[in-house]
Amino acid sequence: MKLTLGHSPDPDDAFMFYALAKHLLPTPGYEFEHILQDIQTLNERATRAELDITAISIHAYAYVLKDYALLRSGASMGDNYGPMLVGKRIYTREELLGCKIAVPGLMTSAFLTLQLFLGVPKEKLNYVVVPFDQIFDAIARGEAEVGLIIHEGQLTYASEGLALSADLGQWWFAETGGLPLPLGGNAVKKSLGSKVITELSEILYQSIKYGLDHRAAGVEHALPLGRGLDNVLADKFIGMYVNELTLDYGDRGKRGVREFLDRAHHAGLIPAPVALEFV
Repeated sequence: MKLTLGHSPDPDDAFMFYALAKHLLPTPGYEFEHILQDIQTLNERATRAELDITAISIHAYAYVLKDYALLRSGASMGDNYGPMLVGKRIYTREELLGCKIAVPGLMTSAFLTLQLFLGVPKEKLNYVVVPFDQIFDAIARGEAEVGLIIHEGQLTYASEGLALSADLGQWWFAETGGLPLPLGGNAVKKSLGSKVITELSEILYQSIKYGLDHRAAGVEHALPLGRGLDNVLADKFIGMYVNELTLDYGDRGKRGVREFLDRAHHAGLIPAPVALEFV
């Protein structure tokens, strides 16, 4: 069975799927076509149920419950760290409400967290959507005062001469009494059936475990997607988003996802309560 597997061209996703991409694991009966696209594009494709397995923002998952279930492995969670608000100076929370903010996509978990952090829906925010890897440029050009940064920008913003106004992962951790901030996961089409889904869940689990067990080789494989990261920073970034919570959400990770989506629903930021399904 040939299956489409969507993930973003980033070091953490490349690390997760290193073993599969290099055919280092047995995948009896399955062949994977790796499709690399940015997370906003993958979120949009998920709303059309185009891919068999896909990385997805937890925010976007709220809109695709009919077609997809969350796999137990593949989570990217910010454990007292996460998306950041940066600019040429530090802004207070009140000032941020009036700032023009460059955001990496409306269906990203970072954007949903921003709305929870500021306590307002997107209709009351002054924002512009910019590809995540162009947010620094947007600030430099004066197209936005503040950038909502994800991925490796969290480690490189200071070298761009930017200052941190808020780390939304730290805010969430304090706000929830120590829960991780759920940013992304791996979703699988329900229509594949329980037998196939169970087997795919194990294959993806083993791929992530292989990377963690062969860390140096996995980092080396992921480094070309690091956009300016050296080996040390790439290893640090991968460690932030590929770890024990990535192997399995566990009770704490699942509580983080439920709290995130429950708060979003009660604030009127997503359309319906989310009945989570982990497989």
